[in-house]
Amino acid sequence: MNDMTSPPLSQALTKPTALPVHEQPERKASAWLGAPAHAEPPVAASDIDRMLHAWIARFSGTISPASLAMAFFDWVVHLQISPSKQQELLAEAGSRFARLGLYALSCAQPGRPPCAPVSPLPQDRRFDDPAWQQWPFNVISQSFLLNQQWWHRATFGVRGVAAHHEDVVTFTVRQLLDMAAPSNFIATNPVLLRHAVSTGGANLLQGAAQFWLDTMQHLSGQRPPASDLYRPGMNVAVSKGRVVLRNRLMELIQYEPATPKVHALPLLIVPAWIMKYYILDLSPENSLVRYLLGQGHTVFMISWKNPGREERDLGMEDYRRLGVMAALGAINAITGQEKVNAVGYCLGGTLLAIAAAAMARDQDDRLASISLFASQVDFKEPGELSLFIDESQVAMLEAAMWQQGYLDTTQMAGAFQLLRSNDLIWSRLVNQYLLNQPDVQNDLMAWNADATRMPYRMHTEYLRHLFLENDLAEGRYLIDNRPIALTDIRAPIFSVGTLTDHVAPWRSAFKIHLLTDTEVTFLLTNGGHNAGVVSPPGKANRHYRIATREHRDAYVDPETWMNSVPEQQGSWWPAWEYWLANHAGDMVAPPAMGEALCDAPGRYVMES
Repeated sequence: MNDMTSPPLSQALTKPTALPVHEQPERKASAWLGAPAHAEPPVAASDIDRMLHAWIARFSGTISPASLAMAFFDWVVHLQISPSKQQELLAEAGSRFARLGLYALSCAQPGRPPCAPVSPLPQDRRFDDPAWQQWPFNVISQSFLLNQQWWHRATFGVRGVAAHHEDVVTFTVRQLLDMAAPSNFIATNPVLLRHAVSTGGANLLQGAAQFWLDTMQHLSGQRPPASDLYRPGMNVAVSKGRVVLRNRLMELIQYEPATPKVHALPLLIVPAWIMKYYILDLSPENSLVRYLLGQGHTVFMISWKNPGREERDLGMEDYRRLGVMAALGAINAITGQEKVNAVGYCLGGTLLAIAAAAMARDQDDRLASISLFASQVDFKEPGELSLFIDESQVAMLEAAMWQQGYLDTTQMAGAFQLLRSNDLIWSRLVNQYLLNQPDVQNDLMAWNADATRMPYRMHTEYLRHLFLENDLAEGRYLIDNRPIALTDIRAPIFSVGTLTDHVAPWRSAFKIHLLTDTEVTFLLTNGGHNAGVVSPPGKANRHYRIATREHRDAYVDPETWMNSVPEQQGSWWPAWEYWLANHAGDMVAPPAMGEALCDAPGRYVMES
């Protein structure tokens, strides 16, 4: 089979060419008044601005100093004109100082240890070791926790501060406090002191040597250790299959059937292109693909190309056309089936929703069902990721991407790590380089280290048209120069939210109920954006809630839904597969495999 770089001829003759999103007409208020919404300066002047912004981004880690300055200025000014808030904070400081003093005096007396004034948050495990209950470390930890609590009150609830600025200030102060936590320093961490004494300081020497090696490895661009232990095609992404379609943006993998009979309707999986596809095909015991094959499904998977400078001008429309639509056409041709079930994960789910809405508008009914894993279609409340997304921040990112042609992997990884800095930065540094306890490597960590880049044009369109302007949810997103609406979708939807998701908060994913007029089954599982989705049967401490809303049913808000839907133990995969099987048709002989371009996992997943 030859590489396909365009849709079938019949589609090209019957469907108009899509207008690239970045060339779509302006829709802001000023445009309706006859003036351009963004009056662009001459090209040369604009390039000078971008070069300066890109230069600043190199030193700021693509964090906009202007955005931070505006947030703190807003907070400081409104705090200055809020005497009641100042009085409240002053009283709080005095009260906390007195409580800490009384606690310190009580700790110095023999007998039963006193009750601590404040307890850490449930997810904060820095002070779990019993050594933190001994003097003077109990006083040190309590001093930090009281201080942390006071600063939260100081940055939160100041009348007049914009909500986004309040979130940015609170988040930034929290990062600074986490950096200065007593658990990060040898002199104030009893666990580190105990370990240093027991090893004669060898842990510090070994940790320093490991830190040097890791730093050199990072600077030289070498693969991290987890990636050496888990490589696609060796012990992850090992489900048998073949690449049956390749174009400039993706490879389509068809997996070999694992059962004598299969469900009639095939399944297309659309992963996010922010990372490699094989999070859904990790080691065999953690592979969703392998699980689905064992349940009698014919599975196809998109493997996105890792873009470089030459792909800088690929946009969201290219991902829809060369990704979802090209894959559907190939699946129809290979299997002979008109209907296809489709799954989208994270950003892939957003793209699938866009494609499904466009297909529904154009009376293309090839989608038998739609499943969305940890995906958003409404970006008004995107969670803590919104801290990094405002007009100033997007302009800084655009400049950095404009200069290099893509968003680098380290720039994305840094933002995600900051959202959980306790676990992913500071506690990890303490464990690895001070306690000399390296991370236990696993397949999910290897996948997490195998990041991909994002094309300049696509990521710009994604940030502006989805995050900043929320065009998809509000009916302004254009395909073929015409708006699409999620309310046109009639295929049943299965949406999965994860309880502790920092990337696609489950309450944001829950908005699919408000934005569609079809049957929606919503499932909420414990875990985060990645570990919550990778939930094979048999693993401990897994639970979920699931309920279906018919399209005529009244709306139920997320909190009421959560309190009224009973919790069920175990993996959510069987519950979803049961729903999927009901939309996948009768059991039939497996379809023929498509012509092989190469064996799975293909060529694109190997690109770094």
